[in-house]
Amino acid sequence: MSITIGKLLLEILLLVVGFVLLVKGADFFVDGAASIAKRFGIPELVIGLTIVAMGTSAPEAAVSIAGAAKGNADISIGNVIGSNIMNICVILGLAATIITIAVAKSTVRIEMPFLIVIMAIFLVLGWDGAISRFDGVILWALFLVYLTYLFIMAKKNPADSGDEVKDLPVWKSLLFTVGGIAAIVIGSDVAVDAASTIAAAFGMSERFIGLTIVALGTSLPELFTSVTAARKGNADIAIGNIVGSNIFNVLFVVGTASLIIPLHFASGFRVDAVIAIAAGVLLWVCTLPKQRLSRPAGIVMLLGYVGYFAYLLLK
Repeated sequence: MSITIGKLLLEILLLVVGFVLLVKGADFFVDGAASIAKRFGIPELVIGLTIVAMGTSAPEAAVSIAGAAKGNADISIGNVIGSNIMNICVILGLAATIITIAVAKSTVRIEMPFLIVIMAIFLVLGWDGAISRFDGVILWALFLVYLTYLFIMAKKNPADSGDEVKDLPVWKSLLFTVGGIAAIVIGSDVAVDAASTIAAAFGMSERFIGLTIVALGTSLPELFTSVTAARKGNADIAIGNIVGSNIFNVLFVVGTASLIIPLHFASGFRVDAVIAIAAGVLLWVCTLPKQRLSRPAGIVMLLGYVGYFAYLLLK
């Protein structure tokens, strides 16, 4: 596909605009929807475990659904797998090089093994070349199990259940909610179209674009949250945010997208899914002995991603 320099620069600009709309739209949607839920008397604990938690996965969900609807399934699946690999190897790798990250006992004993297991289930479900609607039901069933676990844990530790919900005026809550959804929808549409055009222009596969550029763009909320938390000394937030986001990506994002439209799972994603599982195992092994993620482990994770990126370039 031939493309002029001007057209290419425009597509790159549109990709950036799409990512900005996704990230800011998710922020506005979370604030607005959470405020409305609070006005209806829904406990902040429940809001934090549903609306706020799902908000960080809204960019991945929007891109995956939009990609599937447009027939760009490689971007959909690549976005989720790529985000999970990037979240662990790059984002936690960067955070760990800044400060040693303490990890909650429940995260090491329950959430990390659960992440590894659901990634393995995801690989098995996609091995036949598709994530069907029935597969989506399985993922959503596991998602409900995970939400139940979160609710039980949050009831035991109410002080750690999340940030206080903003109390916004009704008009602003509605504006934020509707405007946030609109920004997410428009942003995902623009990002998928631009990413597909750029991939074609450079002769790159949609799988590569989804696993790298789109994955990075939709992981921006996790990147900013985790690195900022690490720099401020709230390191436990950094790792909890990543593990939870990765679980949401597989169960909520893929589960929801596949219920709307079955997703094609290209054979090449088998290797990527195995690498995502390996990244989860590496994180677990590094944190298991002393319940912390040290700087050497962070460096190993970053080097691991460099090796993975080199593999993608050579494919």
